[in-house]
Amino acid sequence: MSDMESQPTGEPRFLKRRVKGCSLDVHPTEKALIVQYEVEATILGDMGEPMVGERKECQKIIRLKSLNADTDTSSLAQKVVEECHLIHQSKLPEVEQLLFYLQNRKQTNDYQEKKSISPRDFRPYAGVELDEEASISSIDEYVELLYEDLQEKIRGAMLIFQLARNKDNLEELMQHEIALGALARLLREDWKQSVDLATTIVYVFFCFSSFSQFHSLVTHFKIGALCMNIIEHELKRFELWQDELQKKKKAYILPVLQQSSAPVLMFLCRSEILNWLHQEQLLKVALCLLLNLAEDTRTELKMRNKNIVHMLVKLLEREDQELLLVVVSFLKKLSIFLENKNDMAEAAAVEKLAQLLPCEHQELLRTTSRLLLNLSFDTLLRSQMVQAGLIPKLSSLLADEAQRQLSLCILYHISMDDRFKSMFAPTDCIPQLMKMVFDCREEQLDVELISLCINLAANKSNAQIICEGNGLKMLMKRALKLKDVLVMKMIRNLSQHGGATKNLFLDHVGDLAAQISEEEAEEFVIECLGTLANLTIPDLDWELVLKEYNLVPYLKDRLKPGSAEDDLILEVVILIGTVSMDDSCAAMLAKSGIIPALIDLLNAQQEDDEFVCQILYVFYQMVFHKATRDVIIKDTQAPAYFIDLMHDSNAAIRQVCDNTLDIIAEYDEEWGKKIQTAKFCFYNSQWLEMVENRQLDEAAEPFLYGDDGEYFNRNGDVLERPDLFYTADGILSADGSISPDFYADFQNSDLGETGHLSRIKQQLIGSTAEMMDRLGNPELIQRNLSRYQAAPRRRWILRLECFDWLPSEWPTVTLRIQNMIRADDRRFTSLVFVFSLFLRPSVSL
Repeated sequence: MSDMESQPTGEPRFLKRRVKGCSLDVHPTEKALIVQYEVEATILGDMGEPMVGERKECQKIIRLKSLNADTDTSSLAQKVVEECHLIHQSKLPEVEQLLFYLQNRKQTNDYQEKKSISPRDFRPYAGVELDEEASISSIDEYVELLYEDLQEKIRGAMLIFQLARNKDNLEELMQHEIALGALARLLREDWKQSVDLATTIVYVFFCFSSFSQFHSLVTHFKIGALCMNIIEHELKRFELWQDELQKKKKAYILPVLQQSSAPVLMFLCRSEILNWLHQEQLLKVALCLLLNLAEDTRTELKMRNKNIVHMLVKLLEREDQELLLVVVSFLKKLSIFLENKNDMAEAAAVEKLAQLLPCEHQELLRTTSRLLLNLSFDTLLRSQMVQAGLIPKLSSLLADEAQRQLSLCILYHISMDDRFKSMFAPTDCIPQLMKMVFDCREEQLDVELISLCINLAANKSNAQIICEGNGLKMLMKRALKLKDVLVMKMIRNLSQHGGATKNLFLDHVGDLAAQISEEEAEEFVIECLGTLANLTIPDLDWELVLKEYNLVPYLKDRLKPGSAEDDLILEVVILIGTVSMDDSCAAMLAKSGIIPALIDLLNAQQEDDEFVCQILYVFYQMVFHKATRDVIIKDTQAPAYFIDLMHDSNAAIRQVCDNTLDIIAEYDEEWGKKIQTAKFCFYNSQWLEMVENRQLDEAAEPFLYGDDGEYFNRNGDVLERPDLFYTADGILSADGSISPDFYADFQNSDLGETGHLSRIKQQLIGSTAEMMDRLGNPELIQRNLSRYQAAPRRRWILRLECFDWLPSEWPTVTLRIQNMIRADDRRFTSLVFVFSLFLRPSVSL
């Protein structure tokens, strides 16, 4: 009789298993398929009846190590279905589709960096290797070792670490709270006694921290706070070691090194070297654990409050590349928050990161570049990158295809600042960029590449390098053949530089003008128009270009509001301004009716300062030529627009208006008077407002009203109203000379009942002698006074700004005089006379 038959009746005899609900998915990070299924297990009795049933969800990972870009996914899918009995034949098309997705999926840098600090990659370092194999069933024995002497404690911790490295054991270890509690207590109490013990225990908890569901366990034992304390303590120890090493160098090593080329490390004892290496291992695993816990932003904030950023920046001085990789990865994780970025700027992190470029460790190089890219969004940090010499270093990385994109992005951010553009010229960056552009042939250029080229083309030194040889010719050929808007934008930036660079465009004017038509895309036409508008070359015959390519009708039609996008219309206006510099072209445009079209456009776009300024500049160019000047002055109201905009808030508009009005006033007497009156009213607006708003009272003074008592209004010419100005009666005699009594009163300070002139004299001059010195030659004074007496009495009204020849301290005095005039109008007459004595003959109103 068999063993099965000898069992008592009622005992379970059979186990029945059945797989249900099989589903497929791709692994999120690896090249693998995940098969998810449900197992239904039933225990049968002697008679085959079900006794106990249980269901369990399971998954199987099918790793596809041979999958690459050349793999035949159809054949591989068939092989997977045949070898994996969990997958039914009907799912073959789905498997093939998932394999195709995995074949074309790009592996992200974030995963590669995270993979570099996976628990499986950690190996026991020298001095703590164990020959025995750990078993989960012996966990209690390992816990007992934690209560023995130091070596046994290390052995017990290493055995538990072996178990923790297998992720399948983590859930069971989590249930063993005694073991984890003993490890946490041992780390808290004895970590200073042994670096090996502390490192091994931190390794155990790092394995738990690699999975988010166990973060609460690590937080429960406060391992993160312990790791922060360990890092801080080890940094202080490292500083002490460095101080001791420096002393040894000065005392022993330096004399030897002067006679030998032996490395400094040879003069360190073996224990110092081991401590140095073991400390870096401890720092590495502690930082990895903290990096995993930092997934929670609240935990990350606690780390920042304990100065984690400054600790990490200090660790950038180390030489171990694996440790540096963890440090840079941590900094990259922290750099996405403003506060952490500011801490890095304060700790001069950029200067230390620049020392890591370039390096042979590819992952460290890539992670450092990604961190610098995050920091390059800050203007201050970009400045630090330039000072640290990153431009030539990043330029050298352009040859490495793996690092090219990150380097381009960082260089693009640096090139956004005009002050840094010229620093690209001495490097080999521009030749490499041009080579990459030409190597693309008819393929679309990377946005990062062409964007950097556009920025660099805005600098004159860079533009000369770009145009060397056949550079400009090749760019024009590519832009016109492929209708590449971005390349044309780069060419437009090149065209704005004077000298030899701009003259190179003479060979391409016809090609650019041929692109200006309704058939071409607006974006491309805008860049062509902008490029032509930059070509202010004396040798360029614009009249021939306009006629040969029939551009005048196109330009006129595009000036109509709403005929095209505003950007295109603006470029048309700018081109007209450039073309109008030529006399014959300006006359041609005037005959075509462009001037009224410009005025209509000015009315429609009067709220847009850029439009207004460019249209006014067109008129400014046209008033230089007689044919167009007469049309603008006599046939249009353009001068009136200039007068209205003469005091616009935009400084550029004011400057164009002033320059244009000066030219108009010189050639047209009627408009000259209007312009003079408008300027007078503006500069004396406060006084005119006072005259208008003054109410008649008992002490009303007659000089505020005309001969007929009519109140002043501003409809007439202000300069032709002598009744508004003060008289010099009593000061000048009939022959125009100054009365001797006035001189006597002036010297005795007795002029006027209240002594206004005496106080004014003291404030303005300080003494009578100084006043007489300023009066100068009596004959010159007599000539000036006769001139002002013969003129209308309006000559006495003078702006204080006329006295620009007075000493530098007079602006303060002038302000005091203005305040005095506002306080008491009766002082005005005396003040006017005093200032009239100081006027030069060249002063005119």
